[in-house]
Amino acid sequence: MSALKDQLRADLTTSMKARDTERSGTLRMLMTAIGNAEVAGKDRVELDDEQVLAVLTTEAKKRREAAVAFDEGGRSEMAAKERSELEVIVTYLPEQLTSEEIADIVTKAVEQTGAAGEGMKAMGKVMGVVSPQVKGRADGGAVAAEVRRQLA
Repeated sequence: MSALKDQLRADLTTSMKARDTERSGTLRMLMTAIGNAEVAGKDRVELDDEQVLAVLTTEAKKRREAAVAFDEGGRSEMAAKERSELEVIVTYLPEQLTSEEIADIVTKAVEQTGAAGEGMKAMGKVMGVVSPQVKGRADGGAVAAEVRRQLA
């Protein structure tokens, strides 16, 4: 059983008892997303902490993108709702890397793979080294952008 899933379930109970409707609604949504991931595919599986973390990362990304879309559409109240849900989700994610830390990791990966002179052809090689190091701690788009910047 996933310790993170147990923590989410315990926090849901606590927020329901405290009548914190915003937090409990977000936690219910997260538990539903985890449940859907467990029954996806042919067999039901019990997600481990890493898989639960992947679900939470996906949900956080959805909230970020939705908030931006609502802002662009002039729906600031909906954008605020998405951001408040994101705040709850972020509390369960590991500490996010800063852009400087991402740049350092990418620089080391470029040196390690010898991709400095190869240009964009080496992006897959560099991403293969960088991805496991930043998994769950940085947005994939930001990492890819930094790799492109350093290889260009």
